[in-house]
Amino acid sequence: MVLVDDSIVRGTTSRHLVNLLREAGAREVHLRIASPPYQHACHYGIDTSRTSDLIARGRTVQEIADAIGADSLAYLSVEGMVRATGLPVGPGGFCLACFTGDHPVPVPEEADKYALEGGSGCG
Repeated sequence: MVLVDDSIVRGTTSRHLVNLLREAGAREVHLRIASPPYQHACHYGIDTSRTSDLIARGRTVQEIADAIGADSLAYLSVEGMVRATGLPVGPGGFCLACFTGDHPVPVPEEADKYALEGGSGCG
């Protein structure tokens, strides 16, 4: 079975889907992800304010595959994603911060999505 998904952020959904497919009788489950690995927190609206929540942070592709129970895992490269979208990169264009760590606007290290949204956050 080949499962295609748009992204893996924390890995919880992918792990659950792989388990469901195996319970349904799949002997092998291979994941193909249509984005690069999310390795950096997003401070612009995606609910990933803490880098420690991201399954790809500090792990190899094989370690991620093992963690979610997949037989193999492959991601689209940053270059491939940019080429596929045809969008410009940078201010006013495609933000790659969650993939590369390069934010188009400086974000203080202690900032999280709640601070940027003006809320209190939950730590």
